[in-house]
Amino acid sequence: MAIEESQLLEAFAKGDKKAFEKLFRDYYDSTCRYVIRIIRDKDTTEEIVQSTFVNLWEKREMIRSDISFRSYLFRAAHNTALNYIKHRKVVAKHVASKQDRIIEVKKNFVSYQPDFELQRRIDHAVGELPPQCQRVFRLSREEGLKYHEIAEELGISKKTVEVHMGKALKMLRESLGDYLTIFLPLIILW
Repeated sequence: MAIEESQLLEAFAKGDKKAFEKLFRDYYDSTCRYVIRIIRDKDTTEEIVQSTFVNLWEKREMIRSDISFRSYLFRAAHNTALNYIKHRKVVAKHVASKQDRIIEVKKNFVSYQPDFELQRRIDHAVGELPPQCQRVFRLSREEGLKYHEIAEELGISKKTVEVHMGKALKMLRESLGDYLTIFLPLIILW
């Protein structure tokens, strides 16, 4: 058996695809059984084992024929699995950091109390809207109704609601332009 494996490894090292296929067939299942004890996920285990075989193929010239291929393969798969776990931890830490930042920005935004002057300007700008635009805007922003609900309540089409909201927002942007630059970064991060 050892002679057969060493000949197989020599052929593999020289790029013999048949030798690679035989090694793959002979060791794939046992390597998966080994890696799943580390990873605990079947799909990820299969990806790791396949990746390990691909890496071995790419570095086949470096594999000596006098080694235990099984031990070499298991060590390579083990290292690949550990690298996967490390990578997953780094990604989880990064995601958690972003979520913490978003929560912090939201807290700051929610806790921010606009000053009296800004609130007065907003009320004045909304009061300057045409009556129908003002009704649509207030139903949407103050009462939280969706466009189709506003359409039903006012007896108009949803498209008409969209037109009134577009007009209201445009007029408010024009009226409050200088104040929007203060709050735009907070709104974007929301």
